[in-house]
Amino acid sequence: MPDFQLSRWVFLRLLGLIYLLAFASLAPQIVALVGADGLLPATEYLERAKEFYGTQAHAVLPTLGWLSASDGALLGLCWGGIALSAVAIVGVAPVPTFWLLWVLYLSLTVLGQTFLSFQWDVLLLETGLLAGLYAPLGWWPRLGNDRTAPAAVRWLFWVLLFKLMFLSGITKLVSGDETWWGLTALTFHYQTQPLPTWTSWYAHHLPGWLHLASTVMMFLIELVIPFLVLAPSRFRRTRAAACALLCLFQVGIAATGNYGFFNLLTVVLCIAILDDHHLRWLLPRGLGKKTNDRLTAGEPRPWRVGVTTVAVPVAVVTMVTIWHGATYASPHPEWSNDLVALARPLRSINTYGLFRTMTTERPEIIVDASMDGTNWKEYSFRWKPGDLDRAPRFVQPHMPRLDWQMWFAALDPYGNQQWLTPMLDGLLRNSPTVLGLLDATGNPFPDEAPRYVRLMHYRYDFTTPDERLETGAWWRRELIAPLTGPVTISAP
Repeated sequence: MPDFQLSRWVFLRLLGLIYLLAFASLAPQIVALVGADGLLPATEYLERAKEFYGTQAHAVLPTLGWLSASDGALLGLCWGGIALSAVAIVGVAPVPTFWLLWVLYLSLTVLGQTFLSFQWDVLLLETGLLAGLYAPLGWWPRLGNDRTAPAAVRWLFWVLLFKLMFLSGITKLVSGDETWWGLTALTFHYQTQPLPTWTSWYAHHLPGWLHLASTVMMFLIELVIPFLVLAPSRFRRTRAAACALLCLFQVGIAATGNYGFFNLLTVVLCIAILDDHHLRWLLPRGLGKKTNDRLTAGEPRPWRVGVTTVAVPVAVVTMVTIWHGATYASPHPEWSNDLVALARPLRSINTYGLFRTMTTERPEIIVDASMDGTNWKEYSFRWKPGDLDRAPRFVQPHMPRLDWQMWFAALDPYGNQQWLTPMLDGLLRNSPTVLGLLDATGNPFPDEAPRYVRLMHYRYDFTTPDERLETGAWWRRELIAPLTGPVTISAP
């Protein structure tokens, strides 16, 4: 039977690296997003939750923020996560380290509210929850001396990868979206995705037949290949082929868009389906030789019993979430809804499905400011489209939370007023906290706060090759309508 000692060793260290990227990306943003002077202050959020949920608030919103959600505490959670991620990469005390990483990221996900509600955030939580069960016992387990990886948890990782990929495909069909069924979705995707890259412009202008062929290939990878992931361990070549196709798919996505650490995390999940035989071919020869060819000893019985006690209910809820995700447009029995709701506060057993319906137009919110209400100047964001002549840039694996959220706000401005309004207020006060989320060189009033700000709704489109050759612009835009009139600070 194939061994997974080296596979586990590599997987856990790569997962530690993903945690490091996630915490390091969040640390410079967290105070501006949910700090005391941020867009959605976490302390106020917890206070409202306590008023609404009463004694159940701690169970509904499990977070260390109940101890403190001050700016210092938020930064402490991020920097604590960075330090523990480094420990995980080294491989010291992996079981408690991964459990602590999970607790810290869960705490930040709760406190981050809408800014940490992306699918890769909950995917990292789900992966981290399983990693705490998968990691070897001991203070510093050495490769070649640790015990066999628990098969039950290894299968949970495989099922998680299956769930992520299969639901991403099936939900597109269940949605009934015409562009997915008509295989035309990719003719819109590169232009309308949240944070395009300069390569997106070129991909957008590929021939229509290539977009159609790419969509067909995408469905094959998302709907067929996931079943190969579940092939029994003895079919190592089948699983290796599935791993290669899924990784190439993620490389293609990452090459034409910015999705934070999502693509890297998915590739790391793919590593979990490879056994030691394949990894010895991919890793330095000296590292592969450190593993035993035959490992028969498992972890101590009490630990195995504990792992099974947790793994069984996780597996049950996971199967229900797959069922719910694949049939999300249909009603489900009350018992299954109750089961999913019971696990929901932990945000660690989830359904997935990116781009269930394809956005066919690109609205953008532009923030203007003025001293006199007549002459207006635009604020510049670091990553989202704004300046027509600025090339879309790569930012991954960093996840610029506000820039991403501005995409959702452009699609539903009134549904995002809870943080758009504080953002405008911060700009009217020249708040360093809020301005820190924008382009450092894009403040049109660096010396004195503007008297008025407003939100303008535009439609953005990529320029044609002829337009770009003539003007050098990457985008063209058309005003849809003002979202607000001039906003100013109310007199006391």
